Amino acid sequence: MYRPCFRPLAAQLALLFLLIATLTPIAFASTNFVQCLTDLQQNYSSLEGGRDNQGRPVSMSNATAVSYELCVEHCGSGPEAFSWSAFSQEFSSWLLPWLALISQLPFGSHDKLDNFTSMLLAVGSPTLAAYSVMITVLNSRWLTRRFNSISYPNVQTAIRVLSSLQQAPIRINRLHHELLPSLIVLPENDQWWETLKDHLDYTHTWSLSAAASMAWTGIAYIFTIVDSFTADLSTSQLIDITGQGVGSVWLWLLPIVFTWLQISPKCDSRRVYKAMKRANDVAYSATDDPDIKAVLASSRGSDRALDLQVEDHALNADERCTAPIFNYSRVFSWAAVVEEVDSCLQVAAYRAAHFEPVNREIEWVESERSRSIQDVNRQGTALQVQNYCRYFPGLEPRRCSSAIWPRVFIASFMALFLQWGTTGAALLIVFLTPTRGLGCRSTSYLAYASLSTVAWALFLLSSILSHYSSSGIDLDLENGRHRRFRSSIAVQVSIALRLLGKIIATINAVGIIVTNIFQISGFFDRCYCNSSAMSLGVAKAYNVIMLGGSEISSLRGVWIGGTVLALGSAGMFVLVLDLLINPSSPETS
Repeated sequence: MYRPCFRPLAAQLALLFLLIATLTPIAFASTNFVQCLTDLQQNYSSLEGGRDNQGRPVSMSNATAVSYELCVEHCGSGPEAFSWSAFSQEFSSWLLPWLALISQLPFGSHDKLDNFTSMLLAVGSPTLAAYSVMITVLNSRWLTRRFNSISYPNVQTAIRVLSSLQQAPIRINRLHHELLPSLIVLPENDQWWETLKDHLDYTHTWSLSAAASMAWTGIAYIFTIVDSFTADLSTSQLIDITGQGVGSVWLWLLPIVFTWLQISPKCDSRRVYKAMKRANDVAYSATDDPDIKAVLASSRGSDRALDLQVEDHALNADERCTAPIFNYSRVFSWAAVVEEVDSCLQVAAYRAAHFEPVNREIEWVESERSRSIQDVNRQGTALQVQNYCRYFPGLEPRRCSSAIWPRVFIASFMALFLQWGTTGAALLIVFLTPTRGLGCRSTSYLAYASLSTVAWALFLLSSILSHYSSSGIDLDLENGRHRRFRSSIAVQVSIALRLLGKIIATINAVGIIVTNIFQISGFFDRCYCNSSAMSLGVAKAYNVIMLGGSEISSLRGVWIGGTVLALGSAGMFVLVLDLLINPSSPETS
């Protein structure tokens, strides 16, 4: 039975150590802000520093908030007392379901470090995860629409094969010019396409564990929303540890897992490489002998028209990893392969439509079925096969088609939309929760979305530079030296950007988990964080401790708006992807 490529290893241990490390200093805290305000009103009523909930100075007896300086002096600078029972309930209800859902992301590499890295990249840069999902769907749609107008054998099979190989480092052999035309034209290679399609035709869509994880997470998020609207909001300590922000900042994970399960990427590295090997074992190549129709390519060496090969170089490290989040690194190389196969198919289809056989020395043999092509029309020598697929003006394969940039733009827009829609909702909820302004929670969410975007931008720029460096290999002698120097610089910059992106994403992944643990444990429930001193400044900062009825009503309105924004962003991402996925395929020729 197929073992799915959805489950990282060692993540649970890492989270356990992280949890212990972050909770240790919180366990010894003892601040109580409600008791502190009561003590100030009863014993220090003449002190200045009393505030209302808008930050205006009032007498201490009427105060519902205190200035930051007075808060630190009388209440203490530490967090409120840690309650294990409250923390365990909130952690298991608000954060643990999201951490468990990470296991349903697609991984697939049989290198544990690569799987762990892909998990960190997904958590540390949801923008990159969403971009990889959307670009994969857009690539498949573009491939299908592009091949839709071609009427030639194996076109529909080629669509399924090339779409499935987006998670693999596919390459075309350009040293032996007869290999690719032989793969497309020769009738003996119909078996190659069918063999590869059949061995890649495995799915991992809905399973009991995946459905249970998503259901548990969705229900937990609903409970988070219900709990926030039914809790007693009279004191700020209940507001500060609400799971509204936690649930919204992780909401991107639901549509990402859901859409990957719909796409069912072929990301099991061993299975993909084995499928390619089995297909290449039955690949045929045309020969120079007119009396021999074709021979097994394996009898003439190890070269194949299509294979999974990349250089053992740091530049190609991400491209070799079959985890779908690394699809960003294969966008340009995969598109170049599709362009070349497409050009070859178009020329062959054009000649067949004009009843031109591969061997010009024979007449076209009509078929009983109008849309089928007799095998004899598709046979010839190596030179004849090459000439049959020789490109016409305007059909030459391009290393970087202009059609790729709209896909990159749309995928980028939707990735940023999902990232900032969900994290922006969390930011809105905590920013407008008294005391309004940038505090520890809102700043952490802002940093999370910003670093996620920066990491994605670095990876995208790295893939562009990587493509530029590889496209500068075949150069004329006149200016080749200068171009090679620029290509080598692009290689080094691409590697450096990729490494920097991974560092930022790793820090961001650890940071958001620590932030959420701090939030639900009450670590952020201290004078500095509650006073929004980051945006108001120490002199104007104040800590809201008690809320009135009108303020509670307004606060719930903010939470409704944040919830709608988060759910709307996630829902819109899924809706757009569902509209783009699985376009109609051409009829079998």
